[in-house]
Amino acid sequence: MPSTLSAPAEQPWGAVHEPVPAFGGDPDRGRHRLPKQRSGNMGSSAVIGVAAMAATLGTTGFTSYAATTSAEHADEAHETAFAEATDPGLALAARIQAQADSQRTAADESARLQAAREAEAKRAVQEQAAAEAAAKDLVAKRAQEAREKKEAEERAAREAERKLLGTFAIPVSGYTLTAGFGQAGSYWSHLHTGLDFAVPTGTPVKALGMGEITSAGWSGAYGYRIIETLPDGTEIWYCHLSSIVQGSGGVKPGDVIARSGATGNVTGPHLHLEVRPGGGAPIDPRPWLQSHGLDV
Repeated sequence: MPSTLSAPAEQPWGAVHEPVPAFGGDPDRGRHRLPKQRSGNMGSSAVIGVAAMAATLGTTGFTSYAATTSAEHADEAHETAFAEATDPGLALAARIQAQADSQRTAADESARLQAAREAEAKRAVQEQAAAEAAAKDLVAKRAQEAREKKEAEERAAREAERKLLGTFAIPVSGYTLTAGFGQAGSYWSHLHTGLDFAVPTGTPVKALGMGEITSAGWSGAYGYRIIETLPDGTEIWYCHLSSIVQGSGGVKPGDVIARSGATGNVTGPHLHLEVRPGGGAPIDPRPWLQSHGLDV
């Protein structure tokens, strides 16, 4: 049976193939020998190694550069620290600079706080001044309002007084005229000096006009009498009263000042009324009353 010969296996590049000696041949040929070095193979290996190194450098070049730069910075920092450690002057300068920076920061913060305090104090002063001004204005306003109110009241009072000065009231109600001015009679020594209003005892007697009571009391034949003085000086006499209600002070038209009666020289209860301009001699009351708007 024919033998089958297989093709020799592919040898690695640069390997040396030695033929296996036949059994029983030269005994020296069976010993191990070192392969012979070939100059051509050595050259190729060197080329391959250089290429591999170049490829490696090509793929890691950037990383190597960055590492180198970082290392340089670390060296510089190390050198600086070393210089500070070995140079006392540089270390002192660094401490002085750090202290100056700290002091400057503290000064800036202090200035900021001081400015804030001053601003707050200024604001407080302004608010206080505004409050005081407002209070002062309020006091002045209220004082002005009080003055205006008082002036208005005084004007109203004067106006009312002017009106009252021209206002007169019949002194009694429900009367009957019994004796006129200048009438003769046995109950007075001379002619009658007034106007008699016959009314029941206790009838209210009212002030004829605006004036002031200047006299009140007993007056002989006139009985109980009140004298009212008007602003123009005219005196009004109210006579034969049973009682006096107001004996002094100012009165207005229609104010009750007394009660009618029959005191003094009389024949019955009535009001004897006299009008004496300027406090002098009496005049006829009836025309005077009519001239002041009173229909009697």
